Amino acid sequence: MQELLTSQFWLGLGAIIWVNIILSGDNAVVIALAARSLPQKQQKQAVFWGAAAAVVLRIILTAVAVELLKLSFLKLIGGALLFWIAIKLLLPEEDEADVKASDQLFAAIKTILVADLVMSLDNVIAVAAVAKGSLVLLVLGLLISIPLVVYGATMLMKLMDRYPVIITVGAALIGYVAGEMLVTDPVVIDWFRSNAHLMLDFELLTLFGYKFELSGAGLIGVVIVVAVGKWLARRQQTAAGAEKPNS
Repeated sequence: MQELLTSQFWLGLGAIIWVNIILSGDNAVVIALAARSLPQKQQKQAVFWGAAAAVVLRIILTAVAVELLKLSFLKLIGGALLFWIAIKLLLPEEDEADVKASDQLFAAIKTILVADLVMSLDNVIAVAAVAKGSLVLLVLGLLISIPLVVYGATMLMKLMDRYPVIITVGAALIGYVAGEMLVTDPVVIDWFRSNAHLMLDFELLTLFGYKFELSGAGLIGVVIVVAVGKWLARRQQTAAGAEKPNS
């Protein structure tokens, strides 16, 4: 398939896997919590079938989102949501919501599926944006990344705690996708092509016959997310520090 031979496909696949890993950490914790009261053998079954159902559901939802993003104004809305999702990643974490454990296999699978559905809006929007209409890219990215997140959840969480730069890089990537998405909405893309084409794409380099392009708007998105996210995080930490003596 010709699509598989392009550098953009492999960069997009890597971006989908990375974005999904960054955004799915909480989902993986929910899966573990939902199955915690089951016998060990059933825990593995609940995680497997819950994750499998989540993969199928996520592919369907994201495929629908890919089609919806072709409509006017929806990329503008999606881009704005992605900016908030990316900035929120850089803010101090709030306490985890309580997740009801179940001692029955099917009830645990249902809990996993419902929780994943509720928590997956950010994943769906981000992955749909990165896929840029490619169903092959979408399916491959989700098939690889969701099981990786589920079964490597503990290790991933420890890595993110130990190396916060992983979260920052993930947020920056989502900011890039958000900026790129905003300027490619059908309502504004013609204006950018005529008046600010460097905001769309410019060639970075050619390597081994492959052209690597960057989006000017995407790079601006990276700067906005990291700058605003770090600023808000510092404000929250300062405010929290000021409240402690009075508590």
